[in-house]
Amino acid sequence: MFKTILESRPDNLPEIMIDGYCGFLFRDKNGMPEVAMHWEHRFKNAVTRYNEIFKLQMPSITPHVCRHTYCSNMARARMNPKTLQYLMGHSDIAVTMNTYTHLGMDDARDEMIRLEELEQARKEIEKTKGDIPMVKEMFRVV
Repeated sequence: MFKTILESRPDNLPEIMIDGYCGFLFRDKNGMPEVAMHWEHRFKNAVTRYNEIFKLQMPSITPHVCRHTYCSNMARARMNPKTLQYLMGHSDIAVTMNTYTHLGMDDARDEMIRLEELEQARKEIEKTKGDIPMVKEMFRVV
């Protein structure tokens, strides 16, 4: 996707550097890097258009809401919390886990089911472990 975005950028806009960074993926009509306001307007327009068409209304969505959703989805997928903290750019793990991660009762129930299944699998393995009598056919001559 990034490659397609970069290839579709206008060639007539010179590359700019801001605070040592260049290669911005999205630039406005003046060639300047797009900021949060650009994306907030896009999201608002998309939601407005959707709500004009469909009866079931969509709530307000912002890029920041997407950031919270990403964090919650990665936590739900059991990403290592320290890795998630790094990806989110938080200096404190508490911000990542307590502010950005939104898990609920369903997630707690799923985790309890997963742990129960893990315990059942462990018990099955214990059943199969036992003293298996050694017979000649178990060994191969090399």
